[in-house]
Amino acid sequence: MKKLFFIILFFSIFFSASAKIDSLKPSLKVPEAKRYTESLFTTAGKYLDEPFTVFVIDSNKNPIPSAPVLFELISHPENEHKTKIEKSLSFTDSTGKAETNIKLGETEGTYIFSARIKDYYGDASQVYLTVVAREKSWVLLLVSGMIGGLGLFLFGMYMLSEGLKKAAGSKMRNILNKATNNRFVAVGIGTLITIIVQSSSATTVMLVSFVQANLLTFVQTLGVILGAGIGTTITLQLIAFKITDFALLIIGLGFILYFFTKSKKIKSAGEAVLGFGILFYGMHIMSSAMVPLRTFSLFVDILLQLENPILGILVGTIITAVIQSSAASLGLVLILGMQGLITLEAAIPLIFGANIGTSVTAILASINSNRDAKRVAFAHTLFKVVAVIIFLWFIPSLAEFVRIISPTIDSIDFISDSEFAYIPRQIANAHTVFNLLSTLIFLPFLTPISKLIHKLLPDKPEEEISPYETKFLEDSLITTPSLALNLAKAEVLNFSNKVKTMTEMIIIPFFEDRPEILDEIKEMEKEVDFVQYKTAKYLTKISQQDLDESTAEESFQILQCSAEFELIADLISSRLRMLAKKRLKYNLNFSQEGKAELSKFHSQTVKQVARAIEVFKDTKFESSRKLERKYQKYKAGELDLKRAHFERLRQDIPEAIQTNEMHLELIDLFLRINRHAATIGRIMMGAVEAENGNESESSEG
Repeated sequence: MKKLFFIILFFSIFFSASAKIDSLKPSLKVPEAKRYTESLFTTAGKYLDEPFTVFVIDSNKNPIPSAPVLFELISHPENEHKTKIEKSLSFTDSTGKAETNIKLGETEGTYIFSARIKDYYGDASQVYLTVVAREKSWVLLLVSGMIGGLGLFLFGMYMLSEGLKKAAGSKMRNILNKATNNRFVAVGIGTLITIIVQSSSATTVMLVSFVQANLLTFVQTLGVILGAGIGTTITLQLIAFKITDFALLIIGLGFILYFFTKSKKIKSAGEAVLGFGILFYGMHIMSSAMVPLRTFSLFVDILLQLENPILGILVGTIITAVIQSSAASLGLVLILGMQGLITLEAAIPLIFGANIGTSVTAILASINSNRDAKRVAFAHTLFKVVAVIIFLWFIPSLAEFVRIISPTIDSIDFISDSEFAYIPRQIANAHTVFNLLSTLIFLPFLTPISKLIHKLLPDKPEEEISPYETKFLEDSLITTPSLALNLAKAEVLNFSNKVKTMTEMIIIPFFEDRPEILDEIKEMEKEVDFVQYKTAKYLTKISQQDLDESTAEESFQILQCSAEFELIADLISSRLRMLAKKRLKYNLNFSQEGKAELSKFHSQTVKQVARAIEVFKDTKFESSRKLERKYQKYKAGELDLKRAHFERLRQDIPEAIQTNEMHLELIDLFLRINRHAATIGRIMMGAVEAENGNESESSEG
């Protein structure tokens, strides 16, 4: 009877509750802090971090107590039977709350649970919870996905940069050479170069090298530095496009262009396209790896701290300084935005930090450089730091402005159905706005900024290049051959002028008692030997890059010309210097006529060396021809000089007899110097003919 009594009591309570529920039109709602409309992520075989919780409310939004709620598993991975719902039927408490703990099965995959008011159907009376079970080794997969994806991203960016540089070829060098005191032109050049090399750091390192080599002045670089910041925004704008789904297609297209075409230009374009695809595929891998972090509370809490501007700037600076690529670090920020892990307000300080961090590379490159090169690195850092300090106070205003100019969710639905799809574009736009406004702020004040930097980093009189150091060579530019050749040529020009000085000085100890001249010549020859050896090694490294025919030929010409200049220095130091020592030792003197003839031939030889330097510096067909004509003239006049000396011997002039062998050897050695100078002209004349040939081929094409 007792059992019967309790059964009747239970059903009476149940039906009375049901009747009450019926009259109140109940519905289910979830707690405000929970978003069951999105998937939860956890590890397979574990309990959910929090119970599956719902509330039963009436039409007036009042809680309904004692309402029966059924919790069910309605979908699970194949062959999974170990999922556990602790309370399949739960009655609401006085607050209308019903909940149950859930333990997932051992199989990874998607589990879908439902909570519904018993005997009621429809959207209002049912809530769904989707849980994605991760593998137990998900942390390892996350780390490997991030590292591998970042590696592909950086490698893709490298290939993109290399392809663009090869496609641009010597044009990139010509672009940099056109940097003038017109600040607007300089900004445009900085933007264009950075788009090609895909790194503002690389552009600034180039500027450090060019200033070190005296190919650009410090003032000329300021506008280029500002333009480099704008150039990086183009890269990020491209990355912000949601085309990761097409990454493999882009890789395939790039592969075909790179491996199945013969044209160097098309191959270079294919390399750039291939790199572009790999870059996006790396982003896709990183983005997929980050998905579980959306529900990893510790990581979310850490990201929330980044809304502190100072902390965000610090993190952005450190990450960019470590990986030495603002595009890569900002790419990571974009991925965080894609996953809804970061707000625009939190992303902006990271953008600021990335802009500061990118200056570290230039600072490192300038450590062993001259004062002007250090000023370039300092200017780059100064622009970034001051701009960040200015904008730090306007982060909310900047974020609001960026939202206004950025596309809305509705306008990008065709790209992605994610509610976070608009954040990457906003982040890219924030970076663009920051750099554009920074440029507009600093551009009118480049002259006073230049003076300020000169005061902060004044010239040091003791800062002179050691006689046994190269002045212009920069290993950082070897991977950009067209620019590295500029530096190699500048180095050869520098020591060729020393060779000319040696040629001028060597005649003095033959006519005057000046033995100290010979010591100076010996020291200069040691320096020429050292610098030529270093330059030859540098050119060899350049030649080992993937060069087009014209660049390879130019490398060969510079190498051969440097060898010819060094041979002239060797002749002067080893042969002519020893002859001069002999004259001084035995106090020998030339006849007045012989002295005049040797002096004239020496003067002609010095002019030939000067002509060779001019031809090497600025190749012109007529200059090369003149160098060759003069050599042929002096060669033809060799016998006349020797015949004139022979006549003095016949006349029994004592000085002519004493200096007979020395006089004839001097004529031979001066003629050999002439021959080396003429060889330089022939080498460079080949460059002119090759250039003319290329022009005619281009016009025919």
